[in-house]
Amino acid sequence: MRVALFVAGVAMALSTLSGMAQERMLKVAGPWEIAGIDPAQSGYVFSRLQVAETLVSADATGKLMPGLAEKWSVSDDGLTWRFTIRSDAIFHDATPVTAEAAAASLKRAHAGVGVLTQLPISEIASDGQDVVIRLEKPFAAVPAYLVNFSTIILAPASYDASGKVTQIIGSGPYKVKSLTPPLKLELEDSDNWWGGDPGIGEVSYLAVGQGETRALMAESGEADLVFSMLPVSVERLKRNPKLDVHIATIPRTRIIKVNAGAPFFDDVKERQAISYAIDRAGITKVILRNPDLAATQLFPPALAGWHVADLKPLTRDLDAAKRLLAEAGWKPGPDGILEQDGKRFSVTLLTYASWPELPPIATALQAQLREVGIDVKVSVGNSSEIPSRHQDGTLEMGLISRLYLIVPDPIGTLLQDYGPGGSDWGAMGWSNDEFQALVEKLVATSDPQERAPLQRRAVEILQEELPSIPVTWSELAIVANKRITGVQVDPFEVNYGLASVRWAE
Repeated sequence: MRVALFVAGVAMALSTLSGMAQERMLKVAGPWEIAGIDPAQSGYVFSRLQVAETLVSADATGKLMPGLAEKWSVSDDGLTWRFTIRSDAIFHDATPVTAEAAAASLKRAHAGVGVLTQLPISEIASDGQDVVIRLEKPFAAVPAYLVNFSTIILAPASYDASGKVTQIIGSGPYKVKSLTPPLKLELEDSDNWWGGDPGIGEVSYLAVGQGETRALMAESGEADLVFSMLPVSVERLKRNPKLDVHIATIPRTRIIKVNAGAPFFDDVKERQAISYAIDRAGITKVILRNPDLAATQLFPPALAGWHVADLKPLTRDLDAAKRLLAEAGWKPGPDGILEQDGKRFSVTLLTYASWPELPPIATALQAQLREVGIDVKVSVGNSSEIPSRHQDGTLEMGLISRLYLIVPDPIGTLLQDYGPGGSDWGAMGWSNDEFQALVEKLVATSDPQERAPLQRRAVEILQEELPSIPVTWSELAIVANKRITGVQVDPFEVNYGLASVRWAE
């Protein structure tokens, strides 16, 4: 009898332990703070972590895929798009995802500051199971725009009477359990995802700005999955038998954003001189540990049709840099710093640490520009300072990491970054009529043969004018503890696929 009771007790204990193992929380760390809950502000956190979904998604090659919309079509005149909502999608508050609810979310996005403001939309409506988007003129990339995080679809209960987002009620495999901005987010199985149950029922996300701290969290086992690692840390982590390191080249370029309306950069010769002063090969070899990431043009080779193989590359040439600066009217002062009309060429380069490689790159740029007589002061702040100082006109230079697929077609970024007046993360004080005409033609067609020469010329203008100065291309390094499997690397940073992760033990 006692033996039987003992066996039963052991079985119960093992069953309890097994249940506890299933309920373990997946711990994720990354550099991205949660600035708020408005989709235009921090929607990328909720879409990447699979809390909220968009009508259209994209796979690891950038190919468009069904999201909340199971299919879509466009009228013969290119003015009316229809997106059919899948019938089995349910919000986290148990209400159905309807075309009416989706259209309401998109209307709010269109009235805000997200990517939909770039589209020539005349109306967003619902018709049965379809979301209907009517345009003032044809725009071929509408489905690609609906991949962007600012277009996540939220339940009607997410908004207050004024239309402000007060809570995130999405339709993904995970729902918000608790949110402590700007650093912590806890998620749990939504229990009603159309794609099935996630492999791990609970997830915590912690925003950790310091790259070395994230590396230590991976090594100690404090985090199961860690995003955006410093190259110097990656080399060490690869040697750890408890960890798997996943690396993907991503369509992201580290660029110098300059104020082309300021007296330091209003002459194209000044911008070209800065480009000539940059030792991209040295930066990528020493800081990024991969010399192939030197950005010889804005778009990396992975962006087919936008990377121009025979384009004259951006290279280092100190003599050319000094000559161009002299032609622009700059002369060396007593201390070697250039002067013009009594004004020193002394500027502040603003960057941020949420991408941990940016501060050391900024320091390298400071030394390299000093060689041609430019005095650069490096200021490391919050990423929010870049758009803030763009808006108030005080930004001189900014070193930023710019994703060129905010939608799965670079035309979306070009429209936003290099339109008249530029944008928070794009050009500042620069515009080009020929470039604008090219973009207008590009948005109206999806035919690859028609687009190819237009894309090439647009790239040539950006290479000649340098409204943004490319420094390096990018890789995304993800570190996973071997106690988990099913880790996916999304080079387009649309969806981190957490629902596919399982415990290996």
